Amino acid sequence: MKIVVQVKLLPEAGQAAALHATLRTVNEAACWVSGVAFELGVPREYELRKHTYAELKARGLGAQVAQHVIKKARDAYAALRANIRAGNVGKPASKRRVKAESKPITFRPGAAQPYDDRCLSWQYDARTVSVWTTVGRLKGVPFVCSAGALKMLRMHRKGESDLIERDGAFYLAAVCDVPEGQQYEPGGFIGVDLGIANIATTSTGYRAAGRGLNRHRKRQLDLRKKLQAKGTNSAKRLLKKRSRKEARHAANVNHIVSKAIVTTAERTGSGIALEDLTGVRSRVRLRKDQRAPLHSWGFLQLGRYIEYKAKRAGVPLVYVDPAYTSQQCSECGHIDRRNRLSQALFACRPCGARMHADDNASHNIGRKGESVWIAGRESRAPVTP
Repeated sequence: MKIVVQVKLLPEAGQAAALHATLRTVNEAACWVSGVAFELGVPREYELRKHTYAELKARGLGAQVAQHVIKKARDAYAALRANIRAGNVGKPASKRRVKAESKPITFRPGAAQPYDDRCLSWQYDARTVSVWTTVGRLKGVPFVCSAGALKMLRMHRKGESDLIERDGAFYLAAVCDVPEGQQYEPGGFIGVDLGIANIATTSTGYRAAGRGLNRHRKRQLDLRKKLQAKGTNSAKRLLKKRSRKEARHAANVNHIVSKAIVTTAERTGSGIALEDLTGVRSRVRLRKDQRAPLHSWGFLQLGRYIEYKAKRAGVPLVYVDPAYTSQQCSECGHIDRRNRLSQALFACRPCGARMHADDNASHNIGRKGESVWIAGRESRAPVTP
């Protein structure tokens, strides 16, 4: 299982200038390679290398770095093609899709650049790195991280690390190959209903209210509007300073919620059932004032956090079809959209069961999770002679 650990570099002024210049050079070269690939109809990486490698070497890039630049440009087109197939850039002939297909991919001056062990080495005891730059190899560049992150790097770092520049600071995102936990046979499944009013509600009674996060997002949105309307230099500096603050806060909340859900499942010997909400934003039609909460809903991030934590702990996890989980009664199984009286209240018309709507949905999801697990499990019946 791949986990990314991010550390912050603390370079001196000269080292920072070298890293800054290196990222500008390699991303300018990547833009040139992307243009060549676009003109040639995006050939295979080996074919693209024949047309670009000599020029990259002439620009002062090392052999290994030149290979990474070519691969980065080629991978960008592979990602674009995958997004087109998945429908993430619009329908055929749509304005967004035509724009994406009609010009070469470009890279930001500070975009991430991959480094392998030939271009980057780690000294964990000294907490320093040695990294290749266009002005030579920088040795003894210090980095800082948590004790847990350092332990993860020591034990499991394997593969490439990305050099990133963000707001004048430099970071390394290192890939760690962590072994998955031994998966056990679950005694049942905990259904997890994801939402906006309540971030997550489980069939065990745990409910992570979304009120605090939604208020935080509303405050950040109002503040951004005021600063953007003001338009002064100080307002622009404050906007830049506060950028990504909301995203960091939301990610922290999702980490807390996912950890609570996985810990409960591990302690009770249960599995976890999640809704497959792929494409929910394109299916739902809402009023204009409801669109911002829907599009800032971090259900995908929360699901990924639950998934990788479950793998590390060996907790079985399945995805289920979310259809009718909010309309079906978890007591008698009757399905009727009128059962959902409000966002919070569920009342079954035939049997009279009354409960919180999210609790009802979580029980339905848990039951579906058991069915999916049983259907996907190998048969243990003896072979017929």
